[in-house]
Amino acid sequence: MNHRFKDRLLAQLFAFSLFLNFLSLKIRLILSKTLDFLNMDSLFFATADDDSLFGTTAAASRSILQSLEDLDDERLYLVDHRWWNETRESLFREVNGVCYPTTTSSGLADDEFEFESEIVLEMRTGEGDDGGVDWKVEGEEGVSGREYALVSEWMFYRALKWHYDMKYAGNFVAIEDNKADFFSLQVRLSISAATNSLVVRISQKGNEIGAFNKSCQIFCLKSGLLNIWDFSGQITKFFLQGRMLSDKSEQVNEEIFLELQVYGLSFDVTPKANGIAVEDFDGFSSGSSLKVNGHTDNVNSLVGLGHPSLTSSLSEAYNLGLTGLYNLGNTCFMNSAIQCLVHTPQLVNYFLGDFRRDLNFENPLGMNGKLALAFGDLLRQLWTPGATSVAPRAFKSRLSGFAPQFSGYNQHDSQEFLAFLLDGLHEDLNRVKIKPYNEIKDTDGVSDKEVADEHWRNHLARNDSIIVGMCQGQYRSTLICPLCKKHSVTFDPFIYLSLPLPSTTMRTMTLTVLSTDGTTLPIPVTVTVPKYGKFKDLIQALSTACSLREDETLLVAEIYNNRVLRILDKPADCIDLVRDDDRLVAYRLLKDEDVLPLVVFTHRRFEDPYGQGSPALREFGIPLVARIPDCSDGSQIQQKFLQLLHPLLMPDEFSSDVFDDPVNTANEDVEMVEAVDDNAFNGDPNIEVNDKSFVDDDFQFYFVQQEHFSEGSKMLMDEPLLIPESRRVNVLVSWPEEMLKRYDTSILSHLPETCGLALLTKKPPESVSLYKCLEAFLKEEPLGPEDMWYCPKCLKHRQASKKLDLWRLPEILIIHLKRFSYNQFLKDKLETFVDFPIVDFDLSDYTVHKEGQSSFRYELYAVSNHYGGLGGGHYTAFVQCGQQWYEFNDSQVFPISEDQIKTSAAYVLFYRRI
Repeated sequence: MNHRFKDRLLAQLFAFSLFLNFLSLKIRLILSKTLDFLNMDSLFFATADDDSLFGTTAAASRSILQSLEDLDDERLYLVDHRWWNETRESLFREVNGVCYPTTTSSGLADDEFEFESEIVLEMRTGEGDDGGVDWKVEGEEGVSGREYALVSEWMFYRALKWHYDMKYAGNFVAIEDNKADFFSLQVRLSISAATNSLVVRISQKGNEIGAFNKSCQIFCLKSGLLNIWDFSGQITKFFLQGRMLSDKSEQVNEEIFLELQVYGLSFDVTPKANGIAVEDFDGFSSGSSLKVNGHTDNVNSLVGLGHPSLTSSLSEAYNLGLTGLYNLGNTCFMNSAIQCLVHTPQLVNYFLGDFRRDLNFENPLGMNGKLALAFGDLLRQLWTPGATSVAPRAFKSRLSGFAPQFSGYNQHDSQEFLAFLLDGLHEDLNRVKIKPYNEIKDTDGVSDKEVADEHWRNHLARNDSIIVGMCQGQYRSTLICPLCKKHSVTFDPFIYLSLPLPSTTMRTMTLTVLSTDGTTLPIPVTVTVPKYGKFKDLIQALSTACSLREDETLLVAEIYNNRVLRILDKPADCIDLVRDDDRLVAYRLLKDEDVLPLVVFTHRRFEDPYGQGSPALREFGIPLVARIPDCSDGSQIQQKFLQLLHPLLMPDEFSSDVFDDPVNTANEDVEMVEAVDDNAFNGDPNIEVNDKSFVDDDFQFYFVQQEHFSEGSKMLMDEPLLIPESRRVNVLVSWPEEMLKRYDTSILSHLPETCGLALLTKKPPESVSLYKCLEAFLKEEPLGPEDMWYCPKCLKHRQASKKLDLWRLPEILIIHLKRFSYNQFLKDKLETFVDFPIVDFDLSDYTVHKEGQSSFRYELYAVSNHYGGLGGGHYTAFVQCGQQWYEFNDSQVFPISEDQIKTSAAYVLFYRRI
């Protein structure tokens, strides 16, 4: 969304935002004393419908509370304490854990495992004299040596990513001894008043058989204790909730249900039943669905097909991030962009961390945090160990609420999707709750650095999120008035660069060139021009090809049905407006005659197309064009026409001395025409003649209107012309049989297609450097007529020239290659091969502001590709994981080599600062 539009919208909502923020602060104050002790579900149920509390903003407040309620969906993970502690020393030193000595009540013989229908664990605690809880301090190991850690979801994923990075960095430390196993457990929690402990029940009935068997191996001890360290702070909440439930007689049997995720706690222990080894059942089907702490997701994303076996090593299981996305129906555009984003290092670390603390529930431009929650959940699913392909239905549903155009299953543009997604994530994660109003100050006489810094501070005062800090840069925009040379400099943020593709792909075009002085025959001229260039490029190439004199100019017209359909007189128009089967004619005219009226001669003759003896007048040949004086009469028009026809005279009809003098020949033809009977056609050019005995043997001329080509009046020799306001005179010339014999009209009838010759040769696709694309983006060029700039000095709208410069570079640079071209007549895709750097993209020569920037060099880490054309195409992604490149083709993921990255399908490039 355009930032200036946001500013205007928020300026109107500023007062309402203040009021809403005051109410939300009041709500949080009321809830602050109870949120740590009560379950959010019951609390919100009690308060969300209290309109007397929230007044006229009850609906808005309920929306905020509903978004807050989503924060209670954090999963809990049980991991190996040693594995966690390695990470904690690096990332979580400020996080303290509380140890709960835990025993199991399942009966186990000394020499064998006996499976019970339920595992019961008691997490003990005692209360001190002050009524507080006296827990065991960290550092004391369990008797059995089994130490586990209970962590929140964001802690788990940060730890997982840390170990993954250590693996790729070559530092395996001690984690290779761990067994990477991942599964879910349904547990029930209650409070035992007799033992003052938290009772954990894991039943065989409520879990898959494979998960229950694994839990037996983890929790069922032959002797001794195990220690469970709580780093999530949730055990305190469970104790308080359990006591509240046990104090209510009517809810004495009520328990707390929890979906516990278990990772890395497999043991090389084979359970036995009656002395016979029991096979380890995985038990998770690809289509089953579990409720995970409030989430309902496909188990594929966690422990589906292909998850590591019970005895697999960690190195085999660490395929983090190599998870595909199912195509939900023309959603390849979405999958491609998502895969690029979920492998952006800063974004991965952020969403694997505690991103929920930044959720903005009060921003009217966002989704009350729901889009960010859905994206974070999807990213974590894609970074879950052993995950297979994920169906992003929940995320797509959330996105459709923010951008309704993505609600269906039509194909869309991945760059357009990316722009909306980044904007939506920014609004959901904007740390600025109340945006200040910043008035634009006069910058005359102020240095660019001061102006740029002020614009950037004002921008950050209203926009502060991971998206801004990661992706947004700043460029300088300079407008120059073409008349008074007034300069206007502004500094605007950007989240991506849309670079044009310079027209290196050439197009071969054939035009027919005619003289307007009767000296040369029409000749076809073939030129090569940029395929996506302008008409001025065509005129320049054509002028060179036909050796145009300095005093001459070219008038290019499109011919359709032997008439001038339109004059191509706008140099800034795109060449791709001309189709391959169009026919173009270029007329050579004198520059100093540009102010004179233009006369266009269109030819007609009698034809009998059906052979039924009923000839009719029909147009033929190439129209002829010339300039005439303002005071011309009919005889001068006739003389000009005969002069233009002179090169077409048949050589066997006249002597060489007459043929060499076009003026004399024209005079003789005029004398012949003056003897014409003016009443031959009775002034009706549309007459159908069956008996041609009364038809004259000389030309007949009629004035016609451009918009009504068939209507006109016969030209009189001695009457002056009435020049229309358009300064264009259209004359219809009827050819008799005698004149058709005297002139070679076949030359006029041959008009080649513009690009017919291009089919004979097929050139290999040309390439362009990414630096050339950047130069084309930054070059100075005039604004279009529809984008006129109001000059504050001239006090008028001017077609100013615009110049862009890179001023401040982001950490993540997203480059969009403008492969799709659109205009009022057609749209097309550019297949230009862009040669982009992979390891060293240096922008130091393209950035005008050097101070305070750590680096100007970038390396590529992801590419969104588009294959095919506009009618039907497909998106994929290339992503670098560690040192290896992979292709993500919807649900399929496979490695590729670095030399396969550069293709003509590259559409959006993702660079990170070196």
